[in-house]
Amino acid sequence: MAKKAVASLQTGSKRLTKAIKMVKSPKTGAYMFVESVMSPDLVNDFLDKK
Repeated sequence: MAKKAVASLQTGSKRLTKAIKMVKSPKTGAYMFVESVMSPDLVNDFLDKK
């Protein structure tokens, strides 16, 4: 279950994207959010990864 919140960030000449997904903790069963700033090309891989 992934929450697709994607924002584009521009820093100088490099274009970055911040992706946030919701993952379920295997220990407690609670949901938590994982954030990452990356190249726009890598967003789909990040969201598909468990």
